[in-house]
Formats: sequence, C-alpha cells, structure tokens
Amino acid sequence: MSAVDAGIYAGAGWFKALVAAARNTVPTARFSEILDCGDHAGAVQAALRAGIAAVIFTGRSDVAERLAAIAEQKKLRLLTARPPHALDLAVDVFADAETLRRRCADVLASLSPIC
Repeated sequence: MSAVDAGIYAGAGWFKALVAAARNTVPTARFSEILDCGDHAGAVQAALRAGIAAVIFTGRSDVAERLAAIAEQKKLRLLTARPPHALDLAVDVFADAETLRRRCADVLASLSPIC
C-alpha cells in the first residue's frame, strides 16, 4: 500500500514502476498493490488507466460511485477507506531487528487478505 495521497504527488506511473520493480526483485512474492489517491478523482482515473489493481478514493460518495463503475469495468477495485496499517515504516523502520521480526510475524499471522 502506498503512502497517504501518493497517487496525487507521486503518480500512477511512479507507483506502477515501483510495483514492477518489486515483482521483478521477488517474482515469487504474492501481493496486491493499493495506491492511495486521497480525494483526487483525476489521480484515481490515472491509476485506473495504468491498471493499478486497487485504488483508494476518499472523496465525495457520488464521485466514488462513478469511479467504482469505471474500476469494475476494468476488473480493478476502488476502496473508499484506507485499510488498517500492517506495518507503518514511519514507526517500524527504526525498530531493532527482533522487534521488527516479531511485528512482521504477528501481522502475517493475524490479517486476512484485503484484496
């Protein structure tokens, strides 16, 4: 999952390239990409055109309905709220190795798939 509003300030192209690099680095990893576009409908449309699997839109509900219909046509997902954090790098990146290992294990054992 991207940082909050990353679809607005970094863009769908950057995120798509980041996801491709991650898939190329670890081809056996299983994950779904989620790009947070905040309340910016144009960023959501760019992400859908780029084929981002799931996009977060927190704007008006009438706009969300129209964007969800576009996403559905492309077999992509539109989320209207951010899923809970699994790992927050702003907090966890500076943790010691054992704390981070335990945190990752707890997260992997407790979460159901979100996508």
